[in-house]
Amino acid sequence: MGSSTNELYFVFMNFDPIYEHLRADRTKKGAYELDSYLSNKHDELLASKFDPGTYTKRFSMVIVDGFAVEITDDQARLLRSAKGVRVVEKNQEIA
Repeated sequence: MGSSTNELYFVFMNFDPIYEHLRADRTKKGAYELDSYLSNKHDELLASKFDPGTYTKRFSMVIVDGFAVEITDDQARLLRSAKGVRVVEKNQEIA
């Protein structure tokens, strides 16, 4: 059984042609659309898997299709099996 304490995880998504298309647009409008698209996409994934208040999304990344979220080990296992998710990795701090 996993820890019930929320810890920071990084989640990276599978190939998404919409992301690739938006990322190619180097205009200010394109950057805004990409940021909005990814943020909404990541929020919807989390909301479809977890109850409100059981996780905290920290940020979406634009350079790669991914995000950082505070979740439990059990939630991370569930997220690993979600459609469209490529990798879920726990943050490892280096001393």
